[in-house]
Amino acid sequence: MKQILTIAGSDSGGGAGIQADLKSIHANGGFGLSVITSVTAQNTREVTRAFDLPTDLIDAQIDAIFSDFEVAALKTGMLSSAEIVEAVAKKLREYSPKNIVIDPVMFSKSKYPLLKPDAIECLQAELLPFATVVMPNVPEAELLADCEIQTLDDTKGAAKVIQEYGCQSVLVKGGHLLGEKSTDVLYADGAFTLFEAERIETKNTHGTGCTYSAAIATQLGLGEDLGTAIQSAKDYITNAIRYSLDIGNGHGPTNHFYFLNR
Repeated sequence: MKQILTIAGSDSGGGAGIQADLKSIHANGGFGLSVITSVTAQNTREVTRAFDLPTDLIDAQIDAIFSDFEVAALKTGMLSSAEIVEAVAKKLREYSPKNIVIDPVMFSKSKYPLLKPDAIECLQAELLPFATVVMPNVPEAELLADCEIQTLDDTKGAAKVIQEYGCQSVLVKGGHLLGEKSTDVLYADGAFTLFEAERIETKNTHGTGCTYSAAIATQLGLGEDLGTAIQSAKDYITNAIRYSLDIGNGHGPTNHFYFLNR
């Protein structure tokens, strides 16, 4: 079974972060491995506190993984400080894993900051060059590309700017844009590819970015090319949203195992 690593923060509510990643990896046919960078106190309504783990402990977790497992792909999520970004980048340089998906997590759904402002430049310079694909949502792409995004053309322009940081490809998620379809824009090898899905009306979308990026990483680890991996993951997250779980009093989580029909 292909082993897929997630390096991210913990969500006590179970809908995002490490918890969502592991569910998504398993649902997509991989075996999930994890390195926890931060511990958050959160539920479906809000993040109330966050605590960053010491970088030497993050280093030790990564070393433990790579000393024993064959990592077919990895994804990063919440890397809240410049120190953590630098520590992870150093380990990526040391171990040179194949198939790296960067989810540049900056805010929770309740707008709690999950990436310190001074860490954004470090993320751009130190981490993005390792990415097979970096996949910001629209607000994150606006910060990374230093531009305003309102249209599909704006999205394409931002993707081009972000790729200049050295990543192989950029996938800007279109969930925040208006329109009947949820359209993600991939910029790779000098060309654009659009991935469309129906827009599902629901408030229960907690952890969609984590779930989507983990699914892409898993599909890459299973040997799919990038376009096929994204399409498969897009289909998966669309159904996970369609059959999302109305639990908690805020934005409920997606249903990672919707296909079990229990």
